[in-house]
Amino acid sequence: MEIDYSVYLVTDSTPAILGRGNLEDVVRAAVEGGVTVVQYRDKHSDTGHLIQTAQSLRTICKPHAVPLIINDRVDVALAVNADGVHLGQSDMDATTARQLLGPKMIIGVTVSSLTEAVTAIEAGADYLGIGTVYTTPTKEDTKAILGTSGVREILNGITGVERVVPTVAIGGINAKNVQHVMFKSQSRRKRLDGVAVVSAVMAANNPKAAARELRKLATEPPGFTIESRPNPVTEVNDLLKRVDAVVKDLGDKHPLCHNMTNLVVQNFAANVALSIGSSPIMANNADEAPELAALGGSLVINMGSITPEATKNYVRAAQAYNASGQPVLFDPVGAGATELRREAVKKLMADCYFEVIKGNESELSVLWGEVNTQQKGVDSGISTSSDLDKAALTMKLAARERNIVVLTGKTDFLSDGIRTYAIKNGSGYLGRITGSGCTLGTTIAACLAAHREDKLLATLSGILMYEIAAEQAAVRDDVQGPGTFVPAFIDELANIASSAQASDGSWLDRAKVERIGIREPKND
Repeated sequence: MEIDYSVYLVTDSTPAILGRGNLEDVVRAAVEGGVTVVQYRDKHSDTGHLIQTAQSLRTICKPHAVPLIINDRVDVALAVNADGVHLGQSDMDATTARQLLGPKMIIGVTVSSLTEAVTAIEAGADYLGIGTVYTTPTKEDTKAILGTSGVREILNGITGVERVVPTVAIGGINAKNVQHVMFKSQSRRKRLDGVAVVSAVMAANNPKAAARELRKLATEPPGFTIESRPNPVTEVNDLLKRVDAVVKDLGDKHPLCHNMTNLVVQNFAANVALSIGSSPIMANNADEAPELAALGGSLVINMGSITPEATKNYVRAAQAYNASGQPVLFDPVGAGATELRREAVKKLMADCYFEVIKGNESELSVLWGEVNTQQKGVDSGISTSSDLDKAALTMKLAARERNIVVLTGKTDFLSDGIRTYAIKNGSGYLGRITGSGCTLGTTIAACLAAHREDKLLATLSGILMYEIAAEQAAVRDDVQGPGTFVPAFIDELANIASSAQASDGSWLDRAKVERIGIREPKND
């Protein structure tokens, strides 16, 4: 029998999760709502109660052709003629379970590493439960939090095993992050077959509605991302030929650019957005985000002015834009400087999808997880990395996050995990004014809202527009220093926007873009 693992419900009868609800009533509602597999998990009741409850659940599931899996207890599964058992790493091994259950019963195994996954498959497991993805109160024996990147590494690794089995992810998954988990855990070789949920249904006020929503989200493509075309443009000259059209689209469409940005630079960001043809709004309260996202623009999250409350607003706003299918750019300012910032980054990366992440080398290293020294502020600090090292960091982070990554510096690096480029435009004045990095994010986000077909091309267009404008401003006779540079820079942004409207791409003659040849990361 072919099993649909898309929404796999694991029951929990504890008061903390089920409350005063009735287990059978909740499962019945969940099955009616669209749950595709039910696992009966009860670590505390005696055998007689387990069998009685399992029989009741079997009666509920069978008319809907929903398999009933028993957690751990092979004897209970046999007693009620369940469809199978699910085994943890500390439970009976799959080989022994198969000998007791025979060839037809389903055997699932929880795994948290590639070694455990391969061992389970070789022992005869029919499916794997991969986790824990995120922290959860329902399991106290979690070995490690895998995150979506850990799930993806396991998925990628098991494709080398002779027998490929279905997989579900488990641990802290709910309606707000299910598409995030499904999308970001997918490797180029294999994707999840479903997600396992506990409290998202068991603790819901309306389990039927909760199951219905999860089924819809788990089986539909996520609205928050548009994949690049199957055969994207790769050659630099071919990309540059398309940049002016992206900038023209920006002027034609006047997309909204919602900035949740550093309080110090909001006025500057608004002026930059206006000068390039975007329509800016500075709104840090996430209550506005769903309505603003519906207007079809983009969101910039710049955590320059971070507080615990700001982090909550960032998450809610990003999720609103994710749900509407609109682009979000994340600027992890000072990501490694303080514990508050490090925790904010973890929360945002776990709960949101960002089409573009833009940061300096230190900030992106924090996101990758390789920083052993504390960042002292928003500056990257003195780098000992080669350009090839920086390009590799940019590429592997983009491949892991399945998005676009921009590493800013004297030379900028841009990658979508496959295509990687170095951009050597800009002016030293950008490093002598407040908010140049923040407003680069505004420019990129505006281009993303205007051009959705190729995210890397849109990002490149924003970078070139911004940095070539800076170059043109820097050589003007009226620019004598940083103070006179800012208004000239805004003027030059507007001049480039006007040139694009006139289909005059001569400003791109200044573009200094090189393709970097790096082998694609092995884990994808």
